[in-house]
This record gives sequence, C-alpha cells and structure tokens, in this order.
Amino acid sequence: MPIQLVIFDWAGTVIDFGCQAPTGAFVQALAESGVNISLREARGPMGLHKKDHLRALLQIADIGQRWHDAHNRSWTEADIEALYQRVTPLQVAAAKQYSQLVPGVLECVAELRQMGLKIAGSTGYFHEAAEVVQQSAKEQGYEPDYCICADDVPAGRPAPWMIFRAMEALNVYPPSAVVKVGDTLVDIADGLNAGAISLGVVDSSNEMGLSIEELQALNKDELQQRRDKIRAAYLAAGAHGVLNTLAELPAWIRQHSAK
Repeated sequence: MPIQLVIFDWAGTVIDFGCQAPTGAFVQALAESGVNISLREARGPMGLHKKDHLRALLQIADIGQRWHDAHNRSWTEADIEALYQRVTPLQVAAAKQYSQLVPGVLECVAELRQMGLKIAGSTGYFHEAAEVVQQSAKEQGYEPDYCICADDVPAGRPAPWMIFRAMEALNVYPPSAVVKVGDTLVDIADGLNAGAISLGVVDSSNEMGLSIEELQALNKDELQQRRDKIRAAYLAAGAHGVLNTLAELPAWIRQHSAK
C-alpha cells in the first residue's frame, strides 16, 4: 500500500526547535509547589497529554519523594488538577514564545505535497496551546490538512486515537498507508499502536533538547555521539526509521515506496 498521509507532531518536530516551550512550564509550576526538577527531568514524559505528563513526573519515585518532603504527604489527583491549571497559562505563553518553524519544514512539506501526500498535525498540547502554535505556523506558511490535539480524544499518546481521527477525517486507510513523524519515544509508541509507519526525527527533538545555536556549537564527534544515542533509543522503541532532519523524509518515503 503506497503512503498517502504523513502525520507530524508539533513541538520539537515542525516547530519549537529543541522542544523548549513545554519543559519550562513544568519546571516553574512544580517549583511554585515546592518541588524542584531539572529541565532534563521535565523532558522525560514528553509527548503525553500535559496532565498525563504531570502525573508521570510525580510517579517517578525521586520526584514523588520531593513532593512528599515539601508537603509532608503524597500527591493526589487534586494536586495534579491544581498543577495542570497552573501549567496551562504558562504553556500558552511559552507556546507563543517558541513557535518558530523548524528550518526545512516548508520545503519538506512542499515536496510531500508534490508527491500527492496529505498532511496532518497531532500534539499533546491542550486546545489553547494547540491553537497558538497552529495559528503561528499558518502565518509562517505551514498549514496541515487536518489538526488534532490530545483534548480531542478519550486518551492522548501513546493511545492511537489521534492518528485514527486524522485517518478518518482525511479518508486514508489502512494504517500502513500512514507515516507518523515525531521527536519523542511516546510519538514512536502512538505510531506503532496505530499500526502506522513510525519515524523519529533527531536534531530538533525533545530527546536532543538543544536550541539551533547549541546544536551548531557541538563539534562533529559530539553531534554524532548524540545522534547515535537518540537513534538507538528510537530504534529500541520500535521505530521503523530515524531521520536527522525532516529534509531526509521525502527520500525516505520514496525509498520505502520502491520496496
């Protein structure tokens, strides 16, 4: 079955190089509740719905202990809800700040459209933040045929529902005709759970976690070491392929289709 549809994640894949926006909001919201976490720790569950992300953070034993030490009790679902209410405006503000398209996105999408493919976008962002990045991307020339966020489905990633909704809306089936491209292990998982082709992108990713300037400052050997580590993690998670940048995607699809 030839590929008909490419579903891109948003932050760390097509916008917000290095996935900067979500992490700071989690760090700040937890710090205001007396729990200090690092940016690297905040990145761990990236790709989940943001409420699920908070829950996953506090389920980490060490972070859960920090919460207990700060509050003299274990966290509750009411705490998750309160943190989520605080994270929401922080994430919207950060999404506005970090909404620049990743270099090469427009060229990649133009080539995919020339190949006759449909384009969709999915995200773990809630509606308010999703609308911010979609509008900013549109102003920069990127507008998928269909967009969906975690608020629109019963469960966000790694559940496959966003992918299935996009397939339904764009009348594309079976799942083997779909490529999901993302920048987290959770992105890889939701693609696999949908039965789609699941690809990971490296340089702009949450897994790399660097700005364009920080990435360009790496020497050749260090860049390759980081790429190799992320590639190995994606492949271990079951990815069908790994791209350093989206510029490699059209050729990957052509090669796959020729098999």
